[in-house]
Amino acid sequence: MARRDLRALFSSNDRSVSADEAFTNREAQWQAVTAGLAEHIRHVTGADFDVEDLESPRRNILVFHGIGGIGKSTLSRKIEASLTASELRPVHWESPAHPQDRTLPVRIDLARAAGTDFERVILTIRLAVAALGRPMPAFDLALRRYWEHNHPGEPIEDYLRRGGLLSRFSAAAALPQQMQSALSDVAQALLLPGTVGGALGHGAGALIKALRERRRSVRALSGCSRLADLLEAEPDLEALSFYPHLLAWDLAQLPVGKTAVPVILLDTFEDTGDRTHRDFERLLQRVVWLMPNAFFVVAGRNRLQWAEANLEGQLDWTGPNAWPGLVPYTAHVESGTLGHQILIGDFSPEDCENYLARRLSREGQPLIDEPVRRIIAERSHGLPLYLDLSVMRYLELRRGDRRPQGIDFDHDFPALIACTLSDLTSEERHVLRSVSLLSAFSVPLATQVAGMDHDAPALRLTERPFIRESPSGVWPFHVHDLIRAAIRNADDGSDDRWSEQDWQRAAQRAFRALESQWRQDVRHDRAVLVGCLQQGLLLARDFHLDLGWLTDAAFQYVGDSVWEPLALPAATDTSSDGLQSAAAALVETLSAIVRRQHEHRERTISRLSAVLASGLLPDDLIELAEYYLAKAQRDLGLTEDSYRGMQRVASAEGRLAFAARRGLAHLSRLSGDFPAAVDAAGRLGWEGRHHRVLGDVWWVQADTERAATAYRAARSEAEDHGVMGETAMVQAHLAFAVSFADPLRADDEIDLADRLLSRVGPRSSRMTARIAAIIRDAGLTADLPDRAAILLAEISISGIAYATAKLQLALCFHHAVLDSQDELAADIARLRELTQNGHYAYYVEIAHFMAGLPLPEHTGRAMWIDGERHTRERWRHLVTARRSYLGTGR
Repeated sequence: MARRDLRALFSSNDRSVSADEAFTNREAQWQAVTAGLAEHIRHVTGADFDVEDLESPRRNILVFHGIGGIGKSTLSRKIEASLTASELRPVHWESPAHPQDRTLPVRIDLARAAGTDFERVILTIRLAVAALGRPMPAFDLALRRYWEHNHPGEPIEDYLRRGGLLSRFSAAAALPQQMQSALSDVAQALLLPGTVGGALGHGAGALIKALRERRRSVRALSGCSRLADLLEAEPDLEALSFYPHLLAWDLAQLPVGKTAVPVILLDTFEDTGDRTHRDFERLLQRVVWLMPNAFFVVAGRNRLQWAEANLEGQLDWTGPNAWPGLVPYTAHVESGTLGHQILIGDFSPEDCENYLARRLSREGQPLIDEPVRRIIAERSHGLPLYLDLSVMRYLELRRGDRRPQGIDFDHDFPALIACTLSDLTSEERHVLRSVSLLSAFSVPLATQVAGMDHDAPALRLTERPFIRESPSGVWPFHVHDLIRAAIRNADDGSDDRWSEQDWQRAAQRAFRALESQWRQDVRHDRAVLVGCLQQGLLLARDFHLDLGWLTDAAFQYVGDSVWEPLALPAATDTSSDGLQSAAAALVETLSAIVRRQHEHRERTISRLSAVLASGLLPDDLIELAEYYLAKAQRDLGLTEDSYRGMQRVASAEGRLAFAARRGLAHLSRLSGDFPAAVDAAGRLGWEGRHHRVLGDVWWVQADTERAATAYRAARSEAEDHGVMGETAMVQAHLAFAVSFADPLRADDEIDLADRLLSRVGPRSSRMTARIAAIIRDAGLTADLPDRAAILLAEISISGIAYATAKLQLALCFHHAVLDSQDELAADIARLRELTQNGHYAYYVEIAHFMAGLPLPEHTGRAMWIDGERHTRERWRHLVTARRSYLGTGR
């Protein structure tokens, strides 16, 4: 029978709306329960199992922990129901391996609102066991003594009835009779007057003496070695916490076929106390330890810390030897064992939509439209509590006589904040709000951002389930995305909520802390730079901070020529009205520079032009936008605009002056003025990448060995300076040059280029490496034109004009080697069309040199380093050498 959502049901007058509690997925958690329970049953039914063994490690516990609202209580209820009756089990859950009558499931809600104290926990477990229909003599004797001492004159059945326990358990009414039966048997065995009172009143001493002497009259009980000690102890709460040992012993005495395994589900475990006061937790731990033949399933927000040795003294049994299944997850990964602490994850998008479709319905159809369900699912980040709150918002909006739309759920719920903060200390709440400013953090960084001088609050916070861990990152921790958004954006009604000034101060602390992390990184780790830059940019943009150290970091980022994504959300409007601060302008600048690897160069030009038009960039950052604008213009063949931009940057003598001078040298080269390019290279040095500029000149002269030497020198310099992007770029150029002259050596160079580019991946360099592969295979493979056509389509998407001309030159080389005159004529015509603006026009000359054809009368003449005749001879020699290599000898 479906569990009704009464809150949703009473939120609408529309009686045709059906509101059911939707349960989605969680198959993995159910499999963990059934697998753990099956293993537990095998263990306790083994010949070597001893219920009185108090020293062996305990593996009789499974913990589900997760963020508030993730569905732990729903899961706990569903597990109890599924173990109770197979018809209550979700259809997608597999049947457990054990028979249904072999388990006694009982769920105990430890939430403060439920008012469950330890005495009630013990009674609930005993009532569940009453279903077996047999007395538990050792336990019942001790419990009756405790009851008469602490509840004089109050029958236990009255207490059970008043607390609602009698109505919960069908066999509960039999408990008083079972207890009285055990007491009567003892009184009769000891020949005590009366029945109940005599056994535990003035006759308690006689019973204890008989147990110690192991008399035949109490032989059934004398096997319980610790019963006498527990009866002799003061019957207070401390003694009661050890009585579960007696219940475990009683269960172990039942004949085969008459026993069952108690499955005790402890829900809302976080309400048992805090990490400082563990009195209730200590009592519950005793129950788990002293009942090794019972299986416990704990659900709570936090993982259990029982396997941590530093809790010694606060709890009775601690450390990994005592609780091997509760050690942290990483330890299980290293040892290859299965952990018993399972983080309940978020719903998948499909699960979210399924949940929403089933939660509210009318005449069997989902009440919430599919587009709205999809938007809610996307914003939920898989958190069931958000889905639940969205359902209630849907009903609230629907009461206003309009159909809710997707835009209505662009909303952060304050209830998410209340749920998250409810069990945090004030210091933990302060740290949480502070780190919500960051996409990732470490404990030292969190402490700095919070402005604290001790790490303890940050350390405690990292143990919370809404803090996710990714050990592979620069900083291992991050706040659950939805919780982070709620803390940052939702109306916070808590007593210690932050003011706008508090947020501003925290942002400034975070900004300074990130600067410290970057500047103090002695390894100069690229990942640290990117992480600090990315987080710092967003802080500066969102809180209107001065750029400060971000300027230095931005120049270092582009200087490495590694274009990994910064994951910076671009401004929705890149007009001057859309950029409101220098930080926003810098974010847009870097985003445009990075995205040029994936966008058409026209888009890059548009974005960078808008940034410059806004006038928001500081003077020392204007050159950054101008330089990359000029590069994009050159890639599109807008050489006059590119020249003017490069000239401005070079004249400013800023950080990119050498790069701009290199850009001017490139412009000289593409116009065919090779002596000017060589002359400029002599003044560039490493900062201007002089060897690469020379290599780019020499391969055009068909002097491939000289080009290769220059590229190798450039690669060595880049490696010495630790600039991976430049290393990969130069290697692609080296592979390209070598491919004309030596196909075998080109294999190795292309392979190295591919490996280097896989890590840094500038798009233009990857295209150069692929063109190199086509040149290497020229004259060899019949499918080469088809491969070129595929690459041409990709180049067209990028808008890199020079790559199109370079690819066409490769096809000219291929058809010159094959002596395919018709195809070669078509290639040259296409190449002339591509270079008609005068830039790279010398490619047409090179194509004629390759084919041994005279230049047409009106063809422009490049300024070759050692003259046209020598250049023509070298290019023709590369073609004839390839023919000889292929054995065609045309």
